[in-house]
Amino acid sequence: MKLLIFAHTPPPHHGQSYMVQLMLDGLGGDRRRRAPKSPPHAGDVHGIECYHVNTRLSKRLEDIGEFHGAKLFRLLIYCGEAIWYRFRYGVTNFYFIPAPGKTSALYRDWMVLLICRPFFRRIILHWHAAGLAKWLETSVQIRARAVTYHCARQADLSIVLSRYNMADAEKLLPQRIRVVSNGIPDPCPEFRQTILPRRRARFAARELLFAGQSLSAKDYHATGGDPHIVKVLFLAHCMEEKGLFDTVQAVVFANRTLAEQKSPVRMKLLAAGTFVTAGERAKFGQLTADPEFDRAVDYLGFVSGEGKQRALEECDLFCFPTYYLGENQPVNLIEAMAFGLPVVTTRWRSLSEMLPANYPGLVPIRAPEKLAAAMINLMTQETGEGLRQMFLARFTLEAHLTKLAEALSAIEQPDVGRAVGPAPAVR
Repeated sequence: MKLLIFAHTPPPHHGQSYMVQLMLDGLGGDRRRRAPKSPPHAGDVHGIECYHVNTRLSKRLEDIGEFHGAKLFRLLIYCGEAIWYRFRYGVTNFYFIPAPGKTSALYRDWMVLLICRPFFRRIILHWHAAGLAKWLETSVQIRARAVTYHCARQADLSIVLSRYNMADAEKLLPQRIRVVSNGIPDPCPEFRQTILPRRRARFAARELLFAGQSLSAKDYHATGGDPHIVKVLFLAHCMEEKGLFDTVQAVVFANRTLAEQKSPVRMKLLAAGTFVTAGERAKFGQLTADPEFDRAVDYLGFVSGEGKQRALEECDLFCFPTYYLGENQPVNLIEAMAFGLPVVTTRWRSLSEMLPANYPGLVPIRAPEKLAAAMINLMTQETGEGLRQMFLARFTLEAHLTKLAEALSAIEQPDVGRAVGPAPAVR
């Protein structure tokens, strides 16, 4: 089949753009950019020819979802490019990622679908963000709901990441729904040889320290040093809704509790990511001006490559107490699971579906005190090895591409009516 991918790839870098890049690369890349006699690509086995319109409307994270006149002009160019590919290369399937619950992004969707949809035989909607259905019902006028339904109704295929956000797809009455989880390349294939021994040693050392016992020189060496410091990683855009400030407060609360218990163990937050607004950057500066907060937090800034790898390898806990409006199945959580990091996160959107049943690291949103209690509990009860196994079973790139290709290819098969792909049960 031939597929027109109308979506942007990094930069700017965030979970959605990264997943589009992985999909494009994994399915063989943009056919227009391949030399006529180039050797076969590994992604060709899926039988999908991709033609990519890179709809990059924003240069910076701060601009995403904001309206600018230049964006409108670029969007019209992208739509024209898509229509040209339709006739030049005979592409009849149009792949599009619907907006989260944001007015300017919704208007973008209207324009794209009104202009492009009449030229394509089949429409595929891939729901990376969650919450649009509820937002349409509670936050916009009935006219906006009607226009959205007119533009996006009865897509030939809606792909959702989890059972939770099936409601977004069902709102627009698609002909088929498939559940396809995100997946990433294994970032630490040598996990058992290089990461797990140190992780286990640090876990065992914390148990001894909490029991009031001392560590032998051998035990201390195996931990890589400083076993009394529990390193908590926050790796996301540095936003209030992503849980940055709740994490900062929770680490301080946890240290107060540990001090009251006369424990030798303390927590240290490593905050990695880019601030999206100047106001949030200033608020973070005000917090860390307090010596107690400053001792508890190290700000790493944006990390990638070796710096990101090192942070995920060396930290002891991963904290992501998000309540971001469009949060669905965040890549950073999948990365933490791949590294076998015990995770503390919120019962928000699809997040609980990503983790084992009755997982002890789930807390309510906007609850730093409960977040602190969960971190203290997890650092002596959860090694993270089960999360690593869950990553291998559900969130690898190979599994993602296989299920995605199956869902896409099925729309050119004889119509079998509306169907829903397998997914884990909602807990």
